[in-house]
Amino acid sequence: MDNTTNSINWFEIPVLDINRSKQFYETVFNIELKTEEMMDCEMAFFPFESGSGKLSGSLVKGKHHKPSMEGTFVYLNANPCMDEALSKIEAAGGKILNPKTSIGDCHGFIAYFKDTEGNCIGIHSRE
Repeated sequence: MDNTTNSINWFEIPVLDINRSKQFYETVFNIELKTEEMMDCEMAFFPFESGSGKLSGSLVKGKHHKPSMEGTFVYLNANPCMDEALSKIEAAGGKILNPKTSIGDCHGFIAYFKDTEGNCIGIHSRE
């Protein structure tokens, strides 16, 4: 790894109910997640374009994936502005834990929410 590569190349968000979680993330971010079974896990993949170099990940239901408010922390992209995503979280079954907060003029904004599975997830946007 060097300064020209992404520090992270994949993320997995643990879930207990793949369909409930898939519906939550599709509603909040206005996206479609593709489902697949792989290595004894149920997975729902966030949108990505193979070979683009852009980071992506999936929701995963499996024996090694336990939802938690502690541990590894990911920030999902809510660009250009997170307001629309934040407005959908509670109606979709989640809970806003930390509202939109500035992290400085050149860094944008962050917020934290609890998803339907009990994970604490961050979101980031420029505006």
